[in-house]
Amino acid sequence: MKRAEKAQRIQAILEGLYPAPPVPLVHRDPFTLLIAVLLSAQCTDERVNRVTPGLFAVASTPDRMAKVETAKIQSLIRTCGLAPGKARNISALSKIILDEHGGRVPEDFASLEALPGVGHKTASVVVAQAFGRPAFPVDTHIHRLAGRWGLSQARTVEQTEGNLKVLFPESSWSWLHLALIYFGREHCPARGHDLTTCPICSWAATARRIAEEARAGGGGPGSRKAAARKKAAVRKKAVRKKTARRKVR
Repeated sequence: MKRAEKAQRIQAILEGLYPAPPVPLVHRDPFTLLIAVLLSAQCTDERVNRVTPGLFAVASTPDRMAKVETAKIQSLIRTCGLAPGKARNISALSKIILDEHGGRVPEDFASLEALPGVGHKTASVVVAQAFGRPAFPVDTHIHRLAGRWGLSQARTVEQTEGNLKVLFPESSWSWLHLALIYFGREHCPARGHDLTTCPICSWAATARRIAEEARAGGGGPGSRKAAARKKAAVRKKAVRKKTARRKVR
């Protein structure tokens, strides 16, 4: 199956599963979304959503955040990981937004990516989800899915983003970003995943990819996990037989 055909079928499946997926990070406006996405680096969305209410209760605008001591910000986000650097970036970008952008989060990629701690993926999320402009944020999880499904053989998320933008219509990019996130979490995890039973991997993944992940311990037929389960079952069966013989005696 050609990549374009795969992309169409994948999009149809995802539309059925996630017609209107919500943004997983709780936020109020572009600024709070920007902060939440920045905090999500090497941290789960669930953890971020537990941290941001306390942070935003103290400061939820660039003006207020710029007045908060960096140490205070760090104490409020300490459980997110990389807290010292994130706190410095939050303080610095708040001041830049206030001084250079009139207190409003900029809508263009160049200005967003110029902010401390804001990379292309973070900027893409803000552009897509806060301003409703076409963007296709690709993180390591979406990069993994694209590789599994044979949509991209790229080694970097930036290259994968380029490949996916060619395969999917621009009007679907922002929605597709969210749909892929939810599908990966609910149906297609990184580890312990049997590709042969997945709604998409079962037909989209190449035989080579299925074999590779099975050998790596994906849980499917031929994997180390499957072998361990089989071995454990054999042991249990032997124990039951031995116990039965003892009872007969």
